[in-house]
Formats: sequence, C-alpha cells, structure tokens
Amino acid sequence: MEKKPQRLPEQKSSSPLQRRDFLRLSALGVAGFLASPSAQVQGQTAPTPPVETNIDEILKIPRTKNSMPGPFPGRVVRVDTPSLSKENGGEGVYKALTMALLSLTGEKSLKKAWRRFVSPQDIVGLKLNPIGGTLLSNNPLLVGAVIRGLREAGLPPSSIFLWDRRLEQLGEAGFTADSFPGVKVLGTEAKGPDGEYFTQEGKVWALENLDMDAPFYEASLEGKYDKETLPFMLNEGTRSYFSKIATRRCTKIINLPVLKNAGSSVTLSLKNLTYGALSNTGRLHKIWHRSIAEGCAFPCLRDKAVLHIVDGTKACYDGGPSAVAKFIWSPNLLLLGSDPVSVDSVGYDFLIQQRIERGVQKADTPRGREFLRLAESFGLGVADPARIVQTRLTSS
Repeated sequence: MEKKPQRLPEQKSSSPLQRRDFLRLSALGVAGFLASPSAQVQGQTAPTPPVETNIDEILKIPRTKNSMPGPFPGRVVRVDTPSLSKENGGEGVYKALTMALLSLTGEKSLKKAWRRFVSPQDIVGLKLNPIGGTLLSNNPLLVGAVIRGLREAGLPPSSIFLWDRRLEQLGEAGFTADSFPGVKVLGTEAKGPDGEYFTQEGKVWALENLDMDAPFYEASLEGKYDKETLPFMLNEGTRSYFSKIATRRCTKIINLPVLKNAGSSVTLSLKNLTYGALSNTGRLHKIWHRSIAEGCAFPCLRDKAVLHIVDGTKACYDGGPSAVAKFIWSPNLLLLGSDPVSVDSVGYDFLIQQRIERGVQKADTPRGREFLRLAESFGLGVADPARIVQTRLTSS
C-alpha cells in the first residue's frame, strides 16, 4: 500500500535571510560532493553506500514524439550580443532570441519556428530560476521576449504561465502578475494567508500541490524532518513527488535556466527542471549527478520540456547556484536547443573555461560531466562535445 507523505506539525517559516543562507549551504554541499565521492566515517574515508532508485522502471514508460532530445538532437545555437540591457527596450533580447530560434529550426518565419515546439492548443509553462533574487535571476526582458514569441505563434496570455518551486522567490525576483499582464505566476510552495507555510490545522500548504498519482522518484535515501528546511522539503521519506504544475497544469515546458556553476560543475537545463519540479530534494544532493539526470527521465519532464534557453545575460562562475556578487559578470549570451544535454554540455564547457581562466580551478574533471553522461545513457540527448554541432551567431 502506498505510503503518503507525513503531515508535519505547524512551524513558522524562516526569514528571507535564513532561506538564502540555506540555499548557500546547499550550494556548498554540492561543491563538497563534487570534490569528493567518498564519505567521512569516524575520521576515516569510506566508500559512499550504493543508492537504489526506481529509474529502471521509469525508463520502461513509452516515449512520445515530443520526448527529449526533441527534433534537433546534438544541436545548440549560441548568440553573443554586446548588450542585453534595459536601454534597448527589450528589442535586443528579442532580436537575439529570434536569431537563435530561426537558426535552430531552419525556418524563415518566426511563427513557424515557434510552431515547431508549441501549438495554439498548448498550455505552456516557462520554468524560471529566481533563486538569485534581483542579483542573479532570469532577465525579465528575455522572459518577455519568449512570451512575445508565443503570442505570435497564436497562444493567448491565458495559455502561458511562469513557474518555479517557490512562489515567493519569483516575486522577489520581479516575476509577478503585474509585471506580465494576463500571464499567471505559479509556485509549488506558496505561503498561507498569515505568512506561514502551514494552515491552522498543521497541514503543509504545498503538499496539496504535489502529484501523488503521477510516477514518483524513489531513492534509498531518507529525507528527515528539519524545522529549518521544511519549507524546502515538503515531505519526508524516500520519495520525491513532482509538482502538479509539471504533471497537470501544462502541456509543454519552455526551460529558462540561468548560466551558473555548481561547485566544479554547472546547474543549467537539467537541474533547473529536476530540482525545480521535485519535492524532498535536500537528500538528493548525495547523489547529485544521478538525481539530475534521472529526474529528467520522468514523463512529465522528458515529454514536455521541448525547448531550453540558457539565460547568460548575467552569470556566475563561482558561488553558484546561489548569488555571490563578486563572482557575477555579464557574458551577454544565449544558448538554445531542443536537446538539454547538448545545451548543458556547451554551457559546461563555457563555464569551466571561465573558472580555469579566473583561477578558481586548475582543470576540467571527468566528475563534473557525470550528469551529462548519465542523461545521454537515458536517451535524453547528446553529451559528447565531439558530436555536438554548435552554431555561433552575433547580434548587435
């Protein structure tokens, strides 16, 4: 009999500072995991115990015509533009996005290019990454350019929404219904009317936003209740459930990760999807590479995320996935493709080279690419840089 997530006692949510500290600690945990594949036991180095997951069963679920890597496997378009700023009123961003999309699809009409991925009958969710606040989150001009493109493809505003795991962080980064008229803004985790994550009955608000009927991610790692991180966990146990936003609310997902490092690796398309759509993820940092790749093999992500646009208007080469001002710069580039593994491979090469040039690390490490190789083994895309065709464009 299926075990439902435990409902936990009432607990006040932490302050914004505490939440950001938690995210920074999580980032450090990722960095530590990437640096050492072993665990410390009573002062001795011991192999990490094997973790079992249900990925083999998930891979048996039939694919669809929209499944990753989409219609353009192994192809990535990079657009470099000297300035993606508010001074150009968004036209520069729109022009760069248009160039990338036309190049990827080979279409001459922008409407036809968008129609390769969506139709007027779709409900499209734009998966953002707002955890860096106003310092390092999605460029609103790029989000507006994507919405403009979808409108030109025949989708009304009511068929488009912005989403991420935490509704509050979307608001802190400036993504509100007022900023994007007619477009909904959704989060799996949302505060109650009294500014808490709980109702008076002690029920976790966000539990009702998790899909208990969809395939769940099982991993033999126990997530335990922690009063400080509960709003970021949602449930205990060995299961991670997908948000109903991914499983039910949308028919297509356009993925908009921000160009960031995660220790000596990266957090781009694949991680933005997996960790943004799943509950009980704190425990999964112990199998960081596996969980990123395996999570994207589930139908709600594999079959719906049709386009991936890495936002490199601003980026960080260290301190990610949180936002540390001294490591942030403006490369002013976009990476676009239907193949998230190839997109992430190109983004990985770019960021690791930045880290080497800036003296953060000495050389690339095979472990940094492990999630890419795993994702390729699941049929999600092309990881080998030698088999990826990258088109580079320049937009004024």
